[in-house]
Amino acid sequence: MIQRLGELWDAAPPAFWLVLAACAYFAVMAVRLTVIDVRHHLLPNRIVFPSYAVAGALLLGAVISLLLSVPGSVGVPGVGGPQDAAAQLFGVPALRIVAGGAVLWLFYFVLRLVYPPGMGFGDVKLAGVLGMYLGYLGWAHVFAGTFAAFLLGGLWSIALLLSRRGTLKSAIPFGPFMLAGAAAAMAVLPA
Repeated sequence: MIQRLGELWDAAPPAFWLVLAACAYFAVMAVRLTVIDVRHHLLPNRIVFPSYAVAGALLLGAVISLLLSVPGSVGVPGVGGPQDAAAQLFGVPALRIVAGGAVLWLFYFVLRLVYPPGMGFGDVKLAGVLGMYLGYLGWAHVFAGTFAAFLLGGLWSIALLLSRRGTLKSAIPFGPFMLAGAAAAMAVLPA
């Protein structure tokens, strides 16, 4: 995400500011949800549901802003024209944001269906938001963020078992690991 910010600053400053706002919102949301989930094993709808709208508006706004600043896009004279811009808008970048959220939500929903005690529905709802952020960057980020969440959660569970602070039946809040995995994918993987 950091690399993407540098590229956006050069290509389209409004897109840069929108993505920076999305990152700032992500950081605030992640801290709030982590604290609440660790204390109460709960990911409140009053935080998660508005995050869909905020992330969607900021990330899609960044895609639109970038398209408007590229020659040949809507409103910008050059080669291509409105048809190319519309194809780009509803093509890869914008579609990937929506599809990333849908795919990750569906993946966690299936996990919840298969073994309900293993995953709360708050995790399912949060997965959609994280999928939007990761989808903005690419499918590799969606995969890496999801993998990192399960890796971090598994390592924490092993540490609890080895230290005898937990058992195989212990409930751990998974939201913080989902957020950490997404943040790691956004920060480490090149865009």
